[in-house]
Amino acid sequence: QVQLVESGGGLVQPGGSLRLSCAASGSIFSINRMDWYRQAPGKQRELVAARTSSGYTNYAESVKGRFTISRDNAKNTVYLQMNSLKPEDTAVYYCNAVLKVKQSITWSAYWGQGTQVTVSS
Repeated sequence: QVQLVESGGGLVQPGGSLRLSCAASGSIFSINRMDWYRQAPGKQRELVAARTSSGYTNYAESVKGRFTISRDNAKNTVYLQMNSLKPEDTAVYYCNAVLKVKQSITWSAYWGQGTQVTVSS
């Protein structure tokens, strides 16, 4: 019914950049927020960056000044520009969207399948 498809992950050297994309599709009526999470091996999933439909953004302390979340509401797509990447940024990055499907009165959270980001020389 609803799909979130991430892309843009890969292998990059320390100090490099990557841009992740997450496109939401399906029977969507409205999207409230679209966020990025990440999960490194042996660690809990953590919020990296969040953005509401009104444009409010929030970042994890570890990525402030290096990562930027943006959103194209017309395309139901959220982006994560990652600069000055560090080895500790290595993780699977997941997109999360809180949205209403058509003919629904409730907000629900959906997850993408994840995209691997590896920062290594």
